[in-house]
Amino acid sequence: MSTRPIRLYRHRLSGHSHRVELLLSLLGLPHELVEVDLKGGAQKSSEFLALNRFGQVPVIDDNGTVLADSNAILTYLALRYGAGRWLPTDPLGAAQVQRWLSVAAGPVAFGPAQARLVNVFGAKLDAAALIARSHALFAVVDAELATRPWLAGSDPTIADVACYGYIAHAPEGDVSLADYPHIRAWLARIEALPGFVPLVTTAVGLAAA
Repeated sequence: MSTRPIRLYRHRLSGHSHRVELLLSLLGLPHELVEVDLKGGAQKSSEFLALNRFGQVPVIDDNGTVLADSNAILTYLALRYGAGRWLPTDPLGAAQVQRWLSVAAGPVAFGPAQARLVNVFGAKLDAAALIARSHALFAVVDAELATRPWLAGSDPTIADVACYGYIAHAPEGDVSLADYPHIRAWLARIEALPGFVPLVTTAVGLAAA
């Protein structure tokens, strides 16, 4: 186990950062949050680029093991500290989780996450197209969750952790969750997990920024 808290370089409004913070908390791992001033360009400083040449959050430093990319970090934490709970080791179980990690990095990132960027960060993107793309995704996710309690099966995994933040906060990008009862029930199950920590809301985050 770690001899000092795991250091998480993050931004408080970043859903990618939040998924790492969430798993750290669910695992009960001591960790230190290091806020990266994205607006001020800190992620492009030489110091930060030494941690991640792509200049993106999140990054973790686990006693000298430095790792970037939120889904890669989730995989690392689950395998190192999760005792098999958060990432199945059987081929089918692992593949089912990977399927949803790909959804998190693809349709979620380029749908509700980008729609939220328009309102939260003022991104110059086609909001209407992103909202439509998000609803198409949510129709599929809601149908999947009608058949089981968690994305990858009968137990929570890093698949749920990876997809939670941007789906939960889709309304910040003007994507309503009203028509997706199974998604809303799934979000409530995640929020009831011991150790759950929320992604900060836009209003709170901007007030604190």
